Amino acid sequence: MSNDDQYGGGAVGGTGQTRTRLPDSPSDPYGTPRRTPRASRGLITVVGVVVLLIAAIAFANQSHDTPTTPTSDKPPTTNPTAPTGTAPVTAKSAGVPKGFAHDEQGAQSAAANYTVALGSDGMLKKDVRHTLVDGIYTPEAAAQRKGQQDAAYSPAFLATLGLDANGNAPQGSVFVTRSVPVGTRVESYGPTTAKVSVWYTGLVGMSGAKSTAPVRTTWKTWTFELTWAGNDWKVASDSQQDGPAPVPGDVAASTSDDISKAVQEFGGFTYAR
Repeated sequence: MSNDDQYGGGAVGGTGQTRTRLPDSPSDPYGTPRRTPRASRGLITVVGVVVLLIAAIAFANQSHDTPTTPTSDKPPTTNPTAPTGTAPVTAKSAGVPKGFAHDEQGAQSAAANYTVALGSDGMLKKDVRHTLVDGIYTPEAAAQRKGQQDAAYSPAFLATLGLDANGNAPQGSVFVTRSVPVGTRVESYGPTTAKVSVWYTGLVGMSGAKSTAPVRTTWKTWTFELTWAGNDWKVASDSQQDGPAPVPGDVAASTSDDISKAVQEFGGFTYAR
């Protein structure tokens, strides 16, 4: 037996002497074992893994949806336009939705629907235009706008669009003018006033075999200063600017007949927040 064994590592009792120890009797319940059994390393590893798993699960189950309290030095973030499933209105007047909710969602819905109405072909005809303006603007703003718009939609201007003095297109042609909201943004909001911007794309032009101004698209942002009056949102003032405009797509332009049919067959929407 080697001197470097588990019993001490050196010679015992002199040169050439060894000591042999008999195993303890398994039948002696009172015998003291030579050493205390050590815990299994495999068991320790398993326990450690379980502890880590429990800690990981507890961390993963913590809620990450609790909003943080905004600080006073940070401006509020703008909520992107998203459907809520709530109908914006239940009635219309002269084709314009009315009775919008007295909240931010109602202000956004009003601005989007006013964009559609003010960008429609009804604005080319004086009587229809006056009805639209009276239903959308405050009385003071409407009185001012009607005079300005009557001057803007003069017979000379309508002629440049290929229309007659009453805003009618030549026989066999269809004049297209539509505004299609893409999204809304609340610039500011209060109990009685709101400022809302509408990003929209527009269709404008003459669809017809002899048209020299074919239908094209535009991209603009229309900003409305709204006020709560007569249990509804009304426009006190408004302004427009170009863009944002995306890169034109690769879809080939349709024929004038296809555009004319699409305008007549596809109706518009009542827009909600």
